[in-house]
Amino acid sequence: MTNGLADRTVLVTGGAGFIGSFLTEKLLSLGAEVRVADNFSRGDASNLAGVSEDIELLPVDLTTQKGCVEATEGVDDVFHLAASVGGIHYIKQENVGGLTPSVLMNQHMLEAARINDVDRFLFASSACIYRQEHDGLNRFSEDQGFPADPHSTYGWAKVLGEVACEAYHADTDLRTSSVRIFNCYGPRESLDPESSHVIPSLCRKVIEAPEGGSVELFGDGSQQRGFIFVTDLVDGMIEVVTTKSDGEAINLGNSKEVISIRELAERIIEISDKDLSLSYDRSKPTGTDKYACDMTEMEAALDWSPSVPLDSGLSQVYQWAERELEATPKARVSADGGSS
Repeated sequence: MTNGLADRTVLVTGGAGFIGSFLTEKLLSLGAEVRVADNFSRGDASNLAGVSEDIELLPVDLTTQKGCVEATEGVDDVFHLAASVGGIHYIKQENVGGLTPSVLMNQHMLEAARINDVDRFLFASSACIYRQEHDGLNRFSEDQGFPADPHSTYGWAKVLGEVACEAYHADTDLRTSSVRIFNCYGPRESLDPESSHVIPSLCRKVIEAPEGGSVELFGDGSQQRGFIFVTDLVDGMIEVVTTKSDGEAINLGNSKEVISIRELAERIIEISDKDLSLSYDRSKPTGTDKYACDMTEMEAALDWSPSVPLDSGLSQVYQWAERELEATPKARVSADGGSS
């Protein structure tokens, strides 16, 4: 992996969240001085417990320009992950909540980065900017992002963030990039049934199901996804910042092992070594039917691809979820995530 971050001051917004905390740890291991901006409205301080003495933590409100200017002062590089985000329930039901806070944060952060002469700015976009219009598995490529027609205000906030990044790259000295995250998973995700993404949600259902019971899936289980493990995603984000800050958006995902939600549940049940069956609730939201990341541009531009096999990642998440649920009955909520 290219470094290019040693001895630089790096800001991670939403750094107390799921992806942000792993990114913070990785940046520290590369020799960066890390500042985390997080108001803990969704993030969890325990995610940073292992590095709390090694970082600067600012509990600022990034929906204000004042908070963003304070956060970016003296910073070389910004990883902007903070967003108003949740699981499939959230994305389907939120309108203003999925749009306004994120748009304010994105715009104020870019302007603050310009004011404070930040060098490089990475924006965490999402596969939710894409909209599937046909049956069958769609491997979304970057050129399918525009003309834009996302299915949620959350997706529109990401589209506007990408457009703003391109504008700042073109008109200022700020070098920007956007990464469209496809279904990131790993330990530290929310286990809250109301907001969790599909893998931690299924892990919780399997863990809590009685022997001989059933696990309920949304829809008929035929939806297909490609999932990227969080440490792979973090590595990819760092590759983008250090090799491709050209203002353009790029996919970050893993389509090496595309899997249906039914097969995903079966694998998690196998990991659990429990005797469980599957049931289906076709009244629940299922998200886009079948999609994965087209990795062509990612592999060519970055000379990099994900390396964590799905079974290995699922085992790590399942074991983490068992420990988490045993330790506390209250599910934790993340500050950032990819798509559901």
